[in-house]
Amino acid sequence: MSSDLKKYLKEVDAVLVSSWGNITYLTGFSGFSQTERECLLIVTRNKQYLITDGRYSEAVKEQVSNFEVIDIGVSKFLNKEHSNILKKIRIKSLGIEENDLTVSEYRSIKRIVGKTINIDLSKLRVKKRKDEIENIKKACKIGDLAFLFIIKQLRAGISERHVLDSLETFVNSKGADISFKPIVAFGKNSSIPHHVSGQTKLKQNQIVLLDFGVKVNNYCSDMSRTVFFGTADEKFRRMHQAVLAAQSKAIEYIQKFYCSSERSESRSQFSTNSNSKLLARDIDKVARGYIAKQKYPNIIHSVGHGIGVEVHEPPHLSPHSKDKIEEGMVFSVEPGIYIEGYRRNKD
Repeated sequence: MSSDLKKYLKEVDAVLVSSWGNITYLTGFSGFSQTERECLLIVTRNKQYLITDGRYSEAVKEQVSNFEVIDIGVSKFLNKEHSNILKKIRIKSLGIEENDLTVSEYRSIKRIVGKTINIDLSKLRVKKRKDEIENIKKACKIGDLAFLFIIKQLRAGISERHVLDSLETFVNSKGADISFKPIVAFGKNSSIPHHVSGQTKLKQNQIVLLDFGVKVNNYCSDMSRTVFFGTADEKFRRMHQAVLAAQSKAIEYIQKFYCSSERSESRSQFSTNSNSKLLARDIDKVARGYIAKQKYPNIIHSVGHGIGVEVHEPPHLSPHSKDKIEEGMVFSVEPGIYIEGYRRNKD
């Protein structure tokens, strides 16, 4: 059992783990759907239970240790008439991931267990072990290779979808998986951060946005790159340079924070706290402030996010984040400039 998870059991008799990321982290099994409820974990002071159904029970029993597999299915487990498990192990108070449960699931749990307490399990995964960091590094290396490969595939007339498919095929050929559905956007589509890649064809002198990630041993990478196919105009060059400078300044700020000789000067204009921790919102402020000073629109998303079992997890580098950055955390720094409808091509 995770030492971090034990502390929650001082407040409740058991913890119900429902989110896909935490289930994957605690079991090492990533085969459950991220969109459908196919598994729950019940962790008590003395025992750990994994509730799933016949589609997964055999694989789980082979790959997951330290959990007793209960093969009745999640829906039956949440049905008061069928679920004697919580009563059998005498659970009177239950910790739950409130933000992850549906209203129906929450009501079912309340019918079985009278007292529930919302718990935040984000700290379970926020600091990475050495083996986790190594897996993330491996994913990043394959991501770098995939980027170099796909750049060579760009040609006039190729579709966004074709590039996306080629990207996935290349990553799979390296024994890895895609960590999220890649985004490939040409021309004016590049101003849409979560564009759905389609049959738009690449033209000479167009922007190309590539946003993709790789997964190795359940751990992810995340890469976003904007390039120009053809001869870039001055407007694009200035935008590109501004984003690169904003990212570099944010990374330099992180590095300077941990250099005692420069800490006082570099932190003077930012927030402070009694523990002298690097605050996530201050990293966001460095990049966001630089973009604003260059007279570009405000960044429409957070400057960064944690990366691990999931592509998006704590810490959150946003203006209102309360997260503190500590050794062992892995996160992105990815400012951006988005101008609706902007493109450059002569055709």
